[in-house]
Amino acid sequence: MDGLSIAMTLFIILESLNVIILYKFPNTTKGNGVGVFDAFEKSKCDPEVHAFIKYLINWIAGTKLIFILLLVVVILTGSILTKIFCLVALIFSISTFFWKLYPVIKRIDESGNLSPQGYSKTLGTMIAFFLGFFVTALVAFLYKYFQS
Repeated sequence: MDGLSIAMTLFIILESLNVIILYKFPNTTKGNGVGVFDAFEKSKCDPEVHAFIKYLINWIAGTKLIFILLLVVVILTGSILTKIFCLVALIFSISTFFWKLYPVIKRIDESGNLSPQGYSKTLGTMIAFFLGFFVTALVAFLYKYFQS
């Protein structure tokens, strides 16, 4: 298995665990569980809002599942070029966290509505690590590919 496939497989494993968490244990503070948001617990007081939030949680899980299965197809049937572009797409799509989601979760954290406090920094660091891992895998693969 080439380095690109290994990097994507690790992502598949991680995201599969997140899908399980979102579908089965959304209250948790682990993985992508929404238990870190104090508003999730508050939403239970309003059945209409809570139903909407549960819908969005399942929608996110379903979207993640689509990406996972598309990655499986790319790993099993994709050419090297397809895998390279797939990893570039993963890097770009994951990096959008810092443009759109990080400012929001940082504001929520700063207002004291995340438990544990400081979770936005932990999440940002973790996502930056994944981006660094994918960029490193891509650069290492391209270096090795063009050396041969």
